[in-house]
Amino acid sequence: MPRRLLQRYLPHPETLRRQRSLRFLSHLIGNPSLWMLSRRSVANAFFVGLFCALLPIPGQMVLAALGAWALRANLPLSIGLVWITNPLTMPLIFYGNYRLGAWLLDLPAREAPTRLSTEWIATQMIDALPALAAGSLVAAILAGLLGSVAIRLAWRWQVSRSWKRRARRRRDRLGDRARER
Repeated sequence: MPRRLLQRYLPHPETLRRQRSLRFLSHLIGNPSLWMLSRRSVANAFFVGLFCALLPIPGQMVLAALGAWALRANLPLSIGLVWITNPLTMPLIFYGNYRLGAWLLDLPAREAPTRLSTEWIATQMIDALPALAAGSLVAAILAGLLGSVAIRLAWRWQVSRSWKRRARRRRDRLGDRARER
């Protein structure tokens, strides 16, 4: 995996530790294992971040931070992936989760309204909650596992490619030296 690319975009722990609003978490933020960029920590971060992103609960970022701490995943990556469900994508993702849950529970799925309102959500949520919860949990587990496996495979492929490239360069240098003699 392009470790340098990830390091370029991830914040530095010292910068976060100095922020006034995060000082009470400085002992957790300063933990070096939460900032490592290894195959395991990045794959676990993808699992935690995608899992938390697809759950329709408040406090997804806090849950992702606790999950990163528990699984020794990369903290900023875990928290950043939660933003897959942002205010623009949330209705589509959670409606898809609801449809998946309705299919799994063999319930008739309701169609989305032409005009979304808080009144419609309040009246329909009681009936839709079991399907939404089941669909979100299944989607979260599947997305987390698929993301983790994809990162592990991509990382392994990148390392293998790098080894082959270095071996090729080494062979070329040895060949050049032999021709010079």
